[in-house]
Amino acid sequence: MAARALRVLAALLAALLAACAQAPPTPQAPKTLYFPSAPDEPRFVFERSIRGSADVLPAEAASELRRLVTGEQVSGELLSKPYAVAVFQGRIFVSDTVSRFVRVFDVPGGQQHRIGDEEGAGQLIKPIGLDVDAAGRLYVADIGSKAVFVYGPDRKFLRRIGGEQWFSRLSSVTVDPTGQRLYAVDIGGVSSERHQVRVFDAVSGVHLMDIGKRGSGPGEFNLPRDLAIGKDGRLYVVDGGNFRVVVFDHEGRYLHSFGSVGKQYGQFARPKEIAVDREGNVYVVDTAFGNFQVFNPEGELLLFVGDRSERDGPAKYMLPSGIAVDEDGRVYVVDQWYRRIDVFRPAALAAQAGHLGRRADAP
Repeated sequence: MAARALRVLAALLAALLAACAQAPPTPQAPKTLYFPSAPDEPRFVFERSIRGSADVLPAEAASELRRLVTGEQVSGELLSKPYAVAVFQGRIFVSDTVSRFVRVFDVPGGQQHRIGDEEGAGQLIKPIGLDVDAAGRLYVADIGSKAVFVYGPDRKFLRRIGGEQWFSRLSSVTVDPTGQRLYAVDIGGVSSERHQVRVFDAVSGVHLMDIGKRGSGPGEFNLPRDLAIGKDGRLYVVDGGNFRVVVFDHEGRYLHSFGSVGKQYGQFARPKEIAVDREGNVYVVDTAFGNFQVFNPEGELLLFVGDRSERDGPAKYMLPSGIAVDEDGRVYVVDQWYRRIDVFRPAALAAQAGHLGRRADAP
């Protein structure tokens, strides 16, 4: 009986050794994702996901292919609960509502930094909306402080605009490229009439005017979420509760709106943040749809990218919130649930081109 058991054990050991000796399967490169897919002409290519410093810093970077094959986990500092994103010359700014600071991924420099985590006047409580002007100054809408914090290109705190008396629920901030005029969106709420955009001098902090009021008529808002500046200084405001984008001229005069509630392309379910590219095209991220839709400057739908999914993966979203378009046309989308940023490159742009292409870990 003992001899038989030994023979069985020997056979099992031999099978195990034979299995271990087999050559590992040849790894397959991840499939390139194009949007829209064939046969339509592609406009964007999925480029990468950023979940933390290991995806950006060359000293910590582990290849996506190796992770795919081995199941290796991302190391480094991970995003906790990212909300919004802004980009300036390859520096990616991400607000994190759990970590309570803004993380900076300096991709060309191969470095990371924090903004707003030091005690003092520039300490953040709950940062959400972000924007950067043409000089590299960062503007942070802090819903906890009900104020906008401004930091210089050196990441040092400069000033604070707004405060308790100005906002019910500050949701986002946008600054014109010159850094002169600041637009802060107050989402209001059920018990508040402050559903509006408050405009300030970005240098002095002086209140200049307000745009919109609570309602559903032309130029009115119900739970506005975000604002982007387009061609000719046009102001595009996400009017979340009215399921539309409202358009004003640079002086805040109503022009038109586009969008409606529904499940069809070009409609909205839970629109959140908005961005505009150099051609004036408008990008709106929708949390309920799990995608972002791209419109021309007049509000005509061009395409959509992404799907709602309970499985994590490129262009698959559960709780997308923030969106930005950089100087080269790359699109950055934040998903709070999966705690990542997806980057999409224009199909006509080479992988090594632009500010993000000059990253420290590039060949």
